[in-house]
Amino acid sequence: MSDQGFPLATTSWDEREYAAIDRVVKSGMFSMGAEVAKFEDAFAAAMGSKYCVMVNSGSSANLIIIAALRHHSTRNLPAGAEVIVPAVSWSTTYYPLHQYGLRMKFVDIDPDTLNYDLDALTEAISPETRAIMVVNLLGNPNDFARIEKIVGDRDILVIEDNCESLGATYRGRQTGTFGIAGSYSSFFSHHIATMEGGLVVTDDEELHHIMLSVRSHGWTRHLPKFNHVTGEKSDDAFEESFRFVLPGYNLRPLEMSGAIGQEQITKLPMIVRERRRNAERFRALMQSYPQIRIQQEIGESSWFGFSMVVGNDAGFDRAALIRALGDHGVECRPVVAGNFAKNEVVVRHMDHVIHDRLRHAEDIDRNGLFIGNHHYPLDDRWPLLRAALDQVAS
Repeated sequence: MSDQGFPLATTSWDEREYAAIDRVVKSGMFSMGAEVAKFEDAFAAAMGSKYCVMVNSGSSANLIIIAALRHHSTRNLPAGAEVIVPAVSWSTTYYPLHQYGLRMKFVDIDPDTLNYDLDALTEAISPETRAIMVVNLLGNPNDFARIEKIVGDRDILVIEDNCESLGATYRGRQTGTFGIAGSYSSFFSHHIATMEGGLVVTDDEELHHIMLSVRSHGWTRHLPKFNHVTGEKSDDAFEESFRFVLPGYNLRPLEMSGAIGQEQITKLPMIVRERRRNAERFRALMQSYPQIRIQQEIGESSWFGFSMVVGNDAGFDRAALIRALGDHGVECRPVVAGNFAKNEVVVRHMDHVIHDRLRHAEDIDRNGLFIGNHHYPLDDRWPLLRAALDQVAS
């Protein structure tokens, strides 16, 4: 916990994480091995999924999902296929789609939940739509019951970018498990931290096997003997050690990250519980400032952070709010990457279309920000936030 100010992120490590690092150092085995495998098993169990693949970042988690789907026998995404994406998310929600030649259709967000505008999503689906990338923003689940109805019996894949929403649930089910695969991040500022790291969960055994190969150069070494990529591996370990069957990457995590993750995942229930308690206090505090819109919860959010969107008739603008927050030591950031469709990288380099107007994404881009949430009570920090808000709202 920081001694001063209201930080954006703080560590949840204690002696157990440092002991895990020490265990790996003493073992002399640093590249991906048994510690990562143990964390994968623990993470899959915590999410209620059959399979988990750990990689070196949440960005790589999104990449490996799209890469693996290219090679899936029945649920593949061929180049040129249309994938619907929300207009507000992080860059690496979109980059793998571009890198695999997919056409993105940007759809607006709901101004209150910050997730999909579900009416706009319904309208955006076309006969060419092959997948929907669902992003659970700032810890908040999407309305998966309605998304399921929107998709209906059409052959449309649902993929989840859940990097900001580990531990969130919708109707008792963990987010990240509603589609064919879901991604998570364990970067420092996220719910759990493994230095760097990302994870993918899936119940699709074929997709799991493809990801195991793509994660490590596209070789067969980490595949089980009987698998969906090669059928059956030979018993000749020498021949299988450098046998390449898919165009892959090196996305492997370190053993230290796997060891740390085993400790961190045991803390997840506490982390989510404390974040949700802080959210109740945040919502109560913000009732005194109707000029600022906050995120409306769907299901049970794990509250990555607390968004604030300055109203058009607030009497002050976002710049003034940012200055006031800074004056009182309250760190803040944009709401993820704002309206990503406006970025030069999209306009100049990506095959995309924009469905209707992105007016709510633009509002978030111009008027929104978020502050941090933590795994400990913020009772001594709320006065800093209140003082900052009083500075602009009085």
